[in-house]
Order: sequence, then C-alpha cells, then structure tokens
Amino acid sequence: MTALPKQTLRIGFVGTGFIARFHLQSLIGVRHVEVTGVYSRKAENRERFAEEVRALELGSCRTHGSLDHLLSAEDVDAIWILSPNYTRLEVMRTLHAEIKAGRSQVFAVACEKPLARTVAEAREMLRLAEDAGLNNGYLENQVFCTPVLRGKEIIWRRAASTTGRPYLARAAEEHSGPHEPWFWQGDKQGGGVLSDMMCHSVEVARHLLTAPGAPRSSLKVKSVNGTVANLKWTRPNYADQLRQRYGGEVDYRNRPSEDFARATVTLEDEEGNELMIEATTSWAYVGAGLRIQLELLGPEYALEYNSLGTGLKIFLSRAVTGSEGEDLVEKQNAEQGLMPVLEDEAGVYGYTDENRHMVECFRKGAKPLETFEDGLAVVEILMGLYRSAEIGATLHFPAPELENYVPLVARTGA
Repeated sequence: MTALPKQTLRIGFVGTGFIARFHLQSLIGVRHVEVTGVYSRKAENRERFAEEVRALELGSCRTHGSLDHLLSAEDVDAIWILSPNYTRLEVMRTLHAEIKAGRSQVFAVACEKPLARTVAEAREMLRLAEDAGLNNGYLENQVFCTPVLRGKEIIWRRAASTTGRPYLARAAEEHSGPHEPWFWQGDKQGGGVLSDMMCHSVEVARHLLTAPGAPRSSLKVKSVNGTVANLKWTRPNYADQLRQRYGGEVDYRNRPSEDFARATVTLEDEEGNELMIEATTSWAYVGAGLRIQLELLGPEYALEYNSLGTGLKIFLSRAVTGSEGEDLVEKQNAEQGLMPVLEDEAGVYGYTDENRHMVECFRKGAKPLETFEDGLAVVEILMGLYRSAEIGATLHFPAPELENYVPLVARTGA
C-alpha cells in the first residue's frame, strides 16, 4: 500500500508523439513531479524524449524497451497513457495485469482524450482501472484552459447566482488536419474529426454548463443530433496530397473519415430545465492555425472566447522568409502576414493546469475533476452523434444500442 500524500509523484509516459511533447512542456509549471520513465515503440523516440526530460530538468528519465518493464519499474508511481487511440485499451489491460500479479507499484493512471474508440472499449478502460484500484484521470485539456477556468468562475459567481444558470454552450474547434497517419484512419483512430475533436467540444461545453462543485452527472443527456461530412480532403487533389504525405496508409479516395462534424446535444439539469450544446469541429479550416471558439449564454449574460484573438500579434512582410513550422501557434498555416501568437500554448490550452491538477490529486489520493467515468460519458455522446448521423435522425437517450456500436467510418471493410 502506497503511503499518501507523496512528496513527489513519479510519472511514466507511454507514448512520445505530438501530445506527449505538449504534456512534457506543461510539466515545467507543475511542482512535486518528476518524469522517471518512458516507453514507446521506437528506440530513437524514447531516447529523444528522455533527453528532452533531462534538458528540462524534470527528472532522470529512463527509457524502457517494453511496456512491462516500464510498469514494473520501482521508480514509477503513475502512468500517463499518451499513445495512439488503438493502443490504449491494450496498455490498460497490461497495466491491470501487472498490478493484479503484484509486479507493479503504479497506483494512478491518466489517459489522453478520447478515452476509447467505442463505448464498450471505454467501459472496459473504466472497469480495469477500478478493478486494479487505480486512481484515474481523464486528460481533457480544454476543461482546464485558462480562459475557461476564469470565465466559468466569473459567470457562475457573478451572473448565474443572481439571474439563473446558463442554458446554452457553444464550442467549436477547427484546424487544417492532424499530424500523424493513424489520425486519418477510421479503424485506428475510431472515426474522423468527430472522434478526434468533438470529444473536446462536448466536454468543455458540459463543464461550462455544470454548476461549480456539482458532478458532471448532474446533467442528464436527453438526445443528440449529429451531422458528418467530407468537405475538403476527399477532393481528388487533396486526397492525393494525403497519399503523398503518408503513403499508402491513408487512402481518402476509397477510405475517408469525415473532416467536418456538427452536434446538437440536449440535456436536462437537476430541476428539469432544458440545456443545449451546439458544437462543430473541422479538419477543413485554413486560417492562422488551430482555432477554438467558446460561448456560454444565460438569462442576462454571455461568455465568449476565441483562441486566435490573442493579445500578441506579429507581422512579417514578404521579405521575411524561412522554413515552415509551428513556432507561433499550433497547426500554423502561414509564415508571413499578420499572425496571432500564443506565447504559452501549454498554459492557454490547459495542459499546465490539467497536469497540475492530476499530479496533486494523485499524490494526495483525491478524485480528479475529470475521471474515466467522464471519458466514458463523452464516448457515449460521440457514439450517439455518429449513430444519429448514420440514420439521419435524432437519437434519444438512454440508447443501449450504442454499447457495441462502431461508427461507419471505423468499421473494417466498410
């Protein structure tokens, strides 16, 4: 039995890709934590990641050639699952087996969004965590975005307390497309942009609509209506671009996933009042870079946020040339002109506060704000939206048919 609180939480990373680097950068702003181990499939990625940990002075990170070896390490207290969607359930099964066999001292686990590709997978992730006695956290960074934290606090304290609770949340997230080939493969990722990005939008909207201190389950999902579409990447010239970029792994001429999704989610609060979520997500947006737009509306007030409406902007003329990159904003689409700059992406996007929260909860034995239960609830909404889009009708909850439902674009051979 691990004695809590622990002075320092020692984290092992599973995965070394794009999102792992975001988490690593954010840990610079978190106390009482070290990154002591890492496992990923490629040795060169593990070595690079361990060197980054040392350079950031976040601990003496050891590389592990197998997942079992990382999980059985004596200097790892908690696991951050940051590997691709199609690997996460197997990682959790292995962690569960190692703990039940007495070979692992890990007592907490955090998993990147979405928790799983289907309701059945998400429910199994939760079951395995609970059966192994693991404190668990669902890594949904937008809930911890600095404007979300501050905006929700002000709205509920100053406005909702005097004129009534908010009743409509709008959330949109858009960019020009993912970095890795597996994101574009419906069976591996679990779908397209709806699975990849709508998980952010519906959960941050649910969070904004939930009263401070109340569980997310205080809002009951009544119905969902979803639409999916292919607006850009199935056009022949863009489908060919994907093939050139990723090779035969991505075939959008014959096996596309949606690059646009729209959702309407109807909820009910504790007093029977109707609440609404409107959300859109897209891989077909070409602007300065990743754009997140949030709104929260109530009887006498409104909250608005746009991630590209930054205080810092830089103009570069045609005479300024250089290689392509993402040094100003994630998914940057230009190197010249008037461009917004996110001076602290990890902080603004919520990764710093998210990881600070998880580390403090894990080392003290407290339940995090976002758990695998919330991850399961999000997947249920996503699957409802996919099913609604497939049948062309609103889907009413509870919807037991979603338990083993697989989105059309994720079905092997579809």
